Amino acid sequence: MRFPPAFLDEIRDRVPISSVIGQRVAWDRRKTNASRGDFWACCPFHGEKSPSFHCEDKKGRYHCFGCSVSGDHFKFLTELDGMSFPEAVEKIADMAGVPMPVRDAQEERREKERASLTDVMEMATAFFQERLQGPEGAKARAYLRDRGLTPATQQSFRLGFAPDSRNALKEHLAAKGVPKADIEACGLVRHGDDIPVSYDWFRDRIMFPIPDSRGKIIAFGGRALAPDALAKYMNSPDTELFHKGNVLYNFARARKALAKDGTVIAVEGYMDVIALAQAGFENVVAPLGTALTENQLELLWRMAPEPMLCFDGDKAGLKAAWRAADLALPSVQAGRSARFALLPEGKDPDDLVKAEGPEAFRAVLAEARPLADLLWMRETSGGVFDTPERRAELEKRLRELTSRIRDESQRYHYQQWMRERVLNFFSAQRDARQGRQDWKPGQGKTSAPGGQFAKPGGGRMAITESLGQSALVKRGSEGMSVREATIIVALVNHPALIDENFAHVEFLDLANSELQRLHAAILDAMAHDMANDRHAVVATIERAGCAEIWERAVGLIRRARQWPALETAALDDARDALNQALHLQRSARTLHKELKQAEAALEADPSDENFRHLIEIQAQFQDVQATEALIEGFGVSSGRAGRA
Repeated sequence: MRFPPAFLDEIRDRVPISSVIGQRVAWDRRKTNASRGDFWACCPFHGEKSPSFHCEDKKGRYHCFGCSVSGDHFKFLTELDGMSFPEAVEKIADMAGVPMPVRDAQEERREKERASLTDVMEMATAFFQERLQGPEGAKARAYLRDRGLTPATQQSFRLGFAPDSRNALKEHLAAKGVPKADIEACGLVRHGDDIPVSYDWFRDRIMFPIPDSRGKIIAFGGRALAPDALAKYMNSPDTELFHKGNVLYNFARARKALAKDGTVIAVEGYMDVIALAQAGFENVVAPLGTALTENQLELLWRMAPEPMLCFDGDKAGLKAAWRAADLALPSVQAGRSARFALLPEGKDPDDLVKAEGPEAFRAVLAEARPLADLLWMRETSGGVFDTPERRAELEKRLRELTSRIRDESQRYHYQQWMRERVLNFFSAQRDARQGRQDWKPGQGKTSAPGGQFAKPGGGRMAITESLGQSALVKRGSEGMSVREATIIVALVNHPALIDENFAHVEFLDLANSELQRLHAAILDAMAHDMANDRHAVVATIERAGCAEIWERAVGLIRRARQWPALETAALDDARDALNQALHLQRSARTLHKELKQAEAALEADPSDENFRHLIEIQAQFQDVQATEALIEGFGVSSGRAGRA
């Protein structure tokens, strides 16, 4: 039903939002100031070790600076607890001591009908569970045992068995007084003008109850036991309760697991979800036997800003990944994308964890590719771009792809990323062709001075002097890097950014020992609740005996003309510069590790594939170095858009 806005405002004003959220989280005593109605906690929507989830009673809003979820009283209850909006309103009204308004009669009738249907579905679930444990379910129990599912797992997911009978469920429900119309409305029987006598929808199948966001059973999936069945898997038909494209299997359980596991993983089928849950991965969902839909993708984004989409390691799985990438691309924006985990050839998650254990699946997740990488891989894999025409065709396809992105800012960054990747890719292809001319198979790798890498056969591969000298590779304290100084100076001059980036600031990894001392002073200011004022942070730096270091860091920023980090810059410009520098700082650690792994792989096996992989990492280094040069490109808010 629709509630009057004045009623919603009244109950929101009467109940502090901290009272609602405080029932589900533990407030961080160091950062929380209850007297001001200012509360901090570890986010209940994603896993984290440091509190970046903030709520403010004065505004009646919450926001997580880690995963970007935000909302009011009602959204918190609907998204975290899976309540419907009317249920959330009723809970807040009860807390406020305000009676609910008179409900619309027609909507009241429909809600009662839906509640009645969920009661019928619960009765059907219990029937199937009982049959699985009875004499009729022996074959189904043997199948589940062979698939490695323990009795506890079967009970947890309420698995059942539909006997090979046209009337078993229908007669069971009728004997309990369930009207014929309700049995039909639940989709439990086949009926219609062309069917004289209705009969059970599911027969001789293992049954997978499908819960909604509140955990109520709204449909079933059935796995055939007969090898000659027309459909191996079959779902309930669409009903008043169930619309297949709007539901994810295991949604309610996975959402509760997010506080521990951080993100959500989407796999292809029921058995994959259950096998992974048994192996310790509780944050897993699946579409219902079909390709991922837009509505299902929206559900994933409600759970996590960057869900992990995991596909089987065969041609069909790869095609499904392509389709999902195309589906997600138009809707990507800041804090809203996807990563793609591709399993080994011929394996699904169930096979993998049974054969190699949970660590094998964690390794697959660790290798997950961002959306942009997956699209690049699809468009270039196996291609030969040795003529201007072929290169032009590749660039045309990439332009068409990125033009589908609706968010203007995201579209611009994708286009820029693709242009830079194309240039580096063509350059790498030339290097590879030149390298193969003097590379004799069987020859090993040798080190070369100047940050270069000697290619087998005596030629030098272009890791180049600039790469060897890059701040991304060097990890010493011989001097301040502009990037690290930008991070520290921006945080001190704009303390609001400390709270916004709390998780990143607390565990910031800096190479320079002097900047590490400034970082420690910032943490000290945070610990004493003095990090919300620039003068207080600077005073903490001075008390720590770091005033000279601070002056030299500011001097470096001025000489490098990184003005967005300075005190005079607008907060929006400082925020953009800091986010860019933090991103590059994290990239530095990752790329440094990948470079070492690629060098070791080539040394152990000097193959074409390992050689190309090393060139690819070189291209990524060049991408990041080029991006680092763009930090000065911010400045609209401070009126310096044209400044070089």
